[in-house]
Amino acid sequence: MASAIERLLAEIAEVEDPIEGLRSLRTAVLATPAIPLRETVSIAQLGIIFSLLNTNDKEQIDVCVEILGRVLEVLDPAHLAFTYKVELQSGLNHPNDSVKLLSLTQIRRVLGNADGVKELTNNPEILQDVIHCMVADSIGVSKEAISALSKLTDTKAGLDALFRSDLLEKLKNVMAVSDIVRYRVYELVVLICSVSPVSLGYCASSNIVSKLLEELTGDDVLLRVTAIEMVTNLAQSHHGRQYLAQQGIMDKIYNMIVAAESDPFSNFYLPGLVKFFGNLAIIDSPQQVCEKYPAFLNMVFAMAMSPDSTQIPVALDTLGVLGGTVEGKQVLHKTGEQFNTVVKRMSRLAQDGATELRVRSLEAIAQLLTLPVEQQTDDLLLLTESWLCSLSSDPMEMIKNISTQPFPELHCSALHIFTAIACQPWGQRMMMSSPGFAEWVVERSVSKGKEVKDCKFELVGALLSSPSTQEIFGAQNYMKLKRYLKEGPYHVEAIASVTTEGAD
Repeated sequence: MASAIERLLAEIAEVEDPIEGLRSLRTAVLATPAIPLRETVSIAQLGIIFSLLNTNDKEQIDVCVEILGRVLEVLDPAHLAFTYKVELQSGLNHPNDSVKLLSLTQIRRVLGNADGVKELTNNPEILQDVIHCMVADSIGVSKEAISALSKLTDTKAGLDALFRSDLLEKLKNVMAVSDIVRYRVYELVVLICSVSPVSLGYCASSNIVSKLLEELTGDDVLLRVTAIEMVTNLAQSHHGRQYLAQQGIMDKIYNMIVAAESDPFSNFYLPGLVKFFGNLAIIDSPQQVCEKYPAFLNMVFAMAMSPDSTQIPVALDTLGVLGGTVEGKQVLHKTGEQFNTVVKRMSRLAQDGATELRVRSLEAIAQLLTLPVEQQTDDLLLLTESWLCSLSSDPMEMIKNISTQPFPELHCSALHIFTAIACQPWGQRMMMSSPGFAEWVVERSVSKGKEVKDCKFELVGALLSSPSTQEIFGAQNYMKLKRYLKEGPYHVEAIASVTTEGAD
């Protein structure tokens, strides 16, 4: 295969229309293992393929990109940076997006190598062109540029190159191109901030972070929504949350929730505000966050009860993640009848809402009811049991009915509720008191499709994880569960056939 590649490269260099040879070369290159390929293609020969990118023929460009992508990926990143930096920079300015993506992908590889970083930081013109790729109309190109620049800042040398040189001015210049590009720069900066307190320090000193925080209260509501999402991502790290707290951002976002009733446009950004505090509660402490910012939980309840279907999903998701922790369960329980009313609304949505709301309601209910064996106390067991019972006069039948509907996403979400209560003794007793449930659990014919089979298998595993299952389900049912688990989720019962061939 190596000799075929050499022959094809030689032929391509001598013909006016190289497309046939390029197609054959593509086949040979893709079929050659990495080490022989690395040893076969010379710098001069690869230069021929780079030169053939200078055409308006789309197929020729696409084939060359495939060939180069395969060959370049087997080269050492430092060697790639030293040998092909001119070609890579030329690719960044090519009118075809696939060529830009090829160069950006390889530059990102280079920037993951210490010697490669040194080579490219000594050639800032390349990095300027990477920054300019953030302006591209193609989302794929701009995303790859963000990824490459993020990789650059994994080292101190890279941070210095981006934030303590003329590159910072280039970065700020592209922010002025449009709102879209400005938010791409914010996305990059938030990625860099998340890495470490040192990275956050570089970003903060650039003043780009402070500009992002100013966008939270800007006049454009849609841009405000995006800014809230960016700040939520920044809050994922401990040092990011510390910085936001020092800048007074937690209180600013909370005041936006408090003032939402008087803002006719609040429906646009309220889900983002709730998501921010929901994430904050899970990362830090549900009790502390809900006590310090009481309007947050009240807003979640109000959104869950809202007639506006656009407000409900984030409320359901937030209730699910809050109630998925013991501390969150206790916080919700303390609200008394207020939360019980919300649970009843979740039940109605699970039965009668649009499909997406049904699924989200069921998933949230499953999280609320989840209580692993090691977290089970008498009080918490009573709490989860009371929540299930408040769903319906016959909650087991209600959930089982949903699980039999011909929609895999509903089937799986209903099974997730059964899985949530499967390791709790009261849940097992309810299962055994529900007619035919023990047989239904191990009946494979009712589970159609891989996802549903996996969910049923997870339910059986949850039952067997509990020390009380054998006593409550009985020895015979317990053995059936163990057999189901041993056989796996995709077991098919062999059916014996009787033939009458040859019979009189």
